[in-house]
Amino acid sequence: MNTQIDVTFDFRDDVPAGKDPDLYSSTLHEYHRTLWSKQLPSGQMFTLASGENTYLQHESSLGRFVFSSDAITTRLRGRASKVANTVPPESLPPDLGYTIGSAIIFPGNRVDGASTINGARGFHPRISDRFDLTLECIRRHYHGEISPIGPTLNRYADFFALFSSFPQYVEFFLLQDLWDSRASRIKFLHHFDDFSTPAVPKTPGDLIDYLQANNEFIEARNSRIVQSLE
Repeated sequence: MNTQIDVTFDFRDDVPAGKDPDLYSSTLHEYHRTLWSKQLPSGQMFTLASGENTYLQHESSLGRFVFSSDAITTRLRGRASKVANTVPPESLPPDLGYTIGSAIIFPGNRVDGASTINGARGFHPRISDRFDLTLECIRRHYHGEISPIGPTLNRYADFFALFSSFPQYVEFFLLQDLWDSRASRIKFLHHFDDFSTPAVPKTPGDLIDYLQANNEFIEARNSRIVQSLE
């Protein structure tokens, strides 16, 4: 790989104030292209390139896929603001910024005008943009089980089929730090009981615990990305 990946680089520093790094950061775009252009479990190469009207795309005998970038860690700022306002700022775990450990690609095309995965997971109240809950939905997709965003994931079944199984999807995108392979379960960042528990922490203690777990995942995935490049 020719591109040097700096896992400490904050993509918010790469764009004008108020602009979305997922859309406008050239560094994030190149990091995605570099990291995820690699061999699939099938042995076929998954090469990503910039498209004329797409963020990234892949086109081969496997089919044509277009992708967008998405931040997969959230501090739940707007959603948890009432709880956060009761906690002294110095008591909240630090904001580690938007680094590559916080980012992933998902299919960016709308199917039949319906929501993308990015949109569905961001707006569904039982997901609230949390990636651990999204990953549980993806796990259920591979096992043919229902989930809050199951219909959305089903629309992109051809994308998930590229990775053959859930563990291989996890391995491809270096998400092992949210997956307990021995117990075959997600390592949730907050209390979880079959999507019946609130996605957004309701107490100061729960919010602090969530933010700390979120930071630990970011740091662990950044380290894993470094190891993958050695």
